[in-house]
Amino acid sequence: MTHRERIMAAVHHKEADRVPVDLGSTSTTTLTAGAHERLRGYLGLPCDTPPEVFLYRASIVIPDAAILRRFDVDARPLLLGGPFGRPDRTLAEDAFVDEWDVTWTRHGDSNFIYSDGPFYHLNEPSLQDLAKYAWPDPDDPGRYEGLRKRAAALHEKTDYAVILSLGLGPIHQSQFVRGFGKWLEDLLVYPAFAEALMERIVDVWIQIAAKALDEACDYVDLVMFGDDVGIQGSPMVRPELYRCMIKPQHRRMVGAVKQYNKPVMMHSCGSVYRLIPDLIDVGIDALNPIQVSAAQMDTKRLKQEFGRDLTFWGGIDTHQVLPRGTPKDVRDEVKHRIEDLGSGGGFVLCAVHNIQPEVPPENVVAMYDAAREYFR
Repeated sequence: MTHRERIMAAVHHKEADRVPVDLGSTSTTTLTAGAHERLRGYLGLPCDTPPEVFLYRASIVIPDAAILRRFDVDARPLLLGGPFGRPDRTLAEDAFVDEWDVTWTRHGDSNFIYSDGPFYHLNEPSLQDLAKYAWPDPDDPGRYEGLRKRAAALHEKTDYAVILSLGLGPIHQSQFVRGFGKWLEDLLVYPAFAEALMERIVDVWIQIAAKALDEACDYVDLVMFGDDVGIQGSPMVRPELYRCMIKPQHRRMVGAVKQYNKPVMMHSCGSVYRLIPDLIDVGIDALNPIQVSAAQMDTKRLKQEFGRDLTFWGGIDTHQVLPRGTPKDVRDEVKHRIEDLGSGGGFVLCAVHNIQPEVPPENVVAMYDAAREYFR
């Protein structure tokens, strides 16, 4: 099978010649710059050329082609460009403002975190505040410059599955522009504002998605977005609240992509078991990352209950096994997850979220080598 055929077999719940693997095709399935440098050194690859940045604020990169070939990775990313009209504005070495007027800061070698935004200081937020806000321009040509050409080259000159990353959904973006805690409060105290904020965010997202797919649809195999609906022990909000206020926005997003007949992968960390039927209902085809260390995320149970409708993308524990285990522990973990999730297709193997610098490179090698060794 080709790499593309292998990924699409998983998406369509068909057995492939081996379990497909991912590294670097999305903003949540790659590695940090530090982890990449350690891995290149361990594999004996040249380290004099810096890797391409995937997302600056998260310190993540697109792996070198030599690494992807070494692990026989089956998918490749397709990224939008930055807006010409409102590029990131550097405030200091460790601070910048993005096109949403969100301030990002970091301390030392940590990742950037959102620390201020356009709606942080509203004590009684209103719809008028949304009307006065200068929303990002979804038609900014910087987003789409060269997109079709790059997509065509990936699709026609390689046999890898092409995954179009379309950014974040209403949960994350609301948290960025309003603040994490205040957004949660708004859901209960100022629900009209919270709903209108999410709707406007999704309006921008849908327009960007449509423009990107108008450009590159013929060469895209899968569309991905991220929006965490879970925390370690439970969904982030009560399922009833999710269904009432957030689910309609996810349905709009997925519906916009399905107009182009493309499958959709959603990223959500945490314990999402209780919300998986809702995600299936809105049309999600693949779920990443399957955080196996979170509550109720037993992979055998997930496969039994949802494996006919959902492809599982991830599954290799980044909480304990990858950073703290031995290569044997990693191989055992890979075997376990393939046995639980791989039967009948519907599983793409990779780490649960991005590989961090503290992960020993020998464990990364063990993960991808074991994926070939224990194929079903």
